[in-house]
Amino acid sequence: MSSSFELKRLDTGINGLDDILSGGLPAGQMYLLEGDPGTGKTTLAMQFILEGTRRGEKCLYITLSEPRSELELSMRSHGWDPADLPIAEFVPEEASLSAEQQYTVFHPSEVELAGTVEKLVSTLDDLQPDRLVVDSLSELRLLASDSMRYRRQLLALKQYFAGKSTTVLLLDDLTGNGRDLQLHSIAHGVIRLEKISRSYGATRRQIEIVKLRGSGYREGFHDYVIQRGGVMIFPRLIAAEHSESFEGERIASGLTELDAMFGGGIARGSSTLFTGPPGSGKSTVAMQFAFAAAARGQRSIFYTFDEVLRTAKDRARALGMDIDRELERGTLSMSQVDPAELSPGEFIHQIRSDVDEKGTRVVVIDSLNGLMNSMPGERDLVMHLHELLAYLNQKGVVTLMVLAQQGLVGTMHAQVDVSYLADTVVLLRYFESKGAIRQVICVLKQRVGAHERTLRELVFGSNAIEVGEPLVNFQGILTGVPQMLGGTEAGVDENAPHPEGGATSMFGAFASHDAL
Repeated sequence: MSSSFELKRLDTGINGLDDILSGGLPAGQMYLLEGDPGTGKTTLAMQFILEGTRRGEKCLYITLSEPRSELELSMRSHGWDPADLPIAEFVPEEASLSAEQQYTVFHPSEVELAGTVEKLVSTLDDLQPDRLVVDSLSELRLLASDSMRYRRQLLALKQYFAGKSTTVLLLDDLTGNGRDLQLHSIAHGVIRLEKISRSYGATRRQIEIVKLRGSGYREGFHDYVIQRGGVMIFPRLIAAEHSESFEGERIASGLTELDAMFGGGIARGSSTLFTGPPGSGKSTVAMQFAFAAAARGQRSIFYTFDEVLRTAKDRARALGMDIDRELERGTLSMSQVDPAELSPGEFIHQIRSDVDEKGTRVVVIDSLNGLMNSMPGERDLVMHLHELLAYLNQKGVVTLMVLAQQGLVGTMHAQVDVSYLADTVVLLRYFESKGAIRQVICVLKQRVGAHERTLRELVFGSNAIEVGEPLVNFQGILTGVPQMLGGTEAGVDENAPHPEGGATSMFGAFASHDAL
């Protein structure tokens, strides 16, 4: 027999939190919101009350730690109207408000815990609020004569609320004995806010749902920021929740020889990694694909971590890409990302917004080295990328990633090995021929469709990118000891500004494939 029971949920006023909570907080329960000072507990609680006020519910914010003036100042800083926050202020006698005030004023300096709880219950009986915030429990701890009495009073308070329809949010700033696991057992749900200090850059903040009885929720840590307008939470991406069908096609670069290396272009719904030493042309080739797609009307976005936008735009213009036209049309977008300020969750949220709301079809991340600098470690980068690439692939997006290897010549290695995550890996290298430095490009692997297994010279001219014919007269390039087999170099333009002919000495500019 099927049950018609449906759990009523309350919107918290924060979209990201409602997403994590699978639709909001189950109504009529008591919840614990804990975190160190400065994590945004008060701001989040205000948003919870303001959302109830907007919905016409009876709400009450009881403050035991901050005076009303500070709460109003905080509200104005977020652009909120203080009149929308009904406050009951428990303050010492010398700080009490005048009798004309419409808010209830209590004096914890004159009563002990039992008396304070009794007055609290009396207030709630009169107002019968749908939503209640108590800020904060650390003040109640100070009023209690011992920890056992404190917990018994909280348990009695929970039993009182059990017969009501009030949804209660208890704030705890952990300034006492730290996390109280017995208090966790009393609460119906526990939400934890944390600050993560870094040696440089903005402090990272994360939220975690520790428990939520009788309801599913998104586990793990989720990044959030405190900005004007309140707390903004970025739920952890789960790629399996975003599957959709799309037509298979290939995204061409507009360069015949380059597209031939990929079997006609890069497959839609796949990821490509461009790797090589700095300056070998990784970002430029990725930009060529994004620009060509934008010129065909397929929206593309270029995220740059490592260089200012002006430099990236100037380089593209110098190679004949009319990016200003596409930027004006809105088919191309370029965004500067500061890894010291932007959290990984916020960056992934930006990509999701571009894909879901603006229909972006090509995403360039330049580079993974910069993205990694915004994360605690290599393992976090791999896990974030795994979910992000799976999500973008399922959306039919072409993802182009740039990874700079350490060193310019000789044996090279990457800061992190993500080559196995990408569907396609493109290697770029320098080589020397008759005293001139040249560049070469090859496709090492491609999961979707056949691809060339040749090396081609890559030339950045005065107004174009040129890809030569396969270098069939070379051997041993990827071993680090290239040799000419005889004859002339295939695909070399005799009118090119660099020397042509046999490369009798090469200074080890090619690392072995294992260096990936």
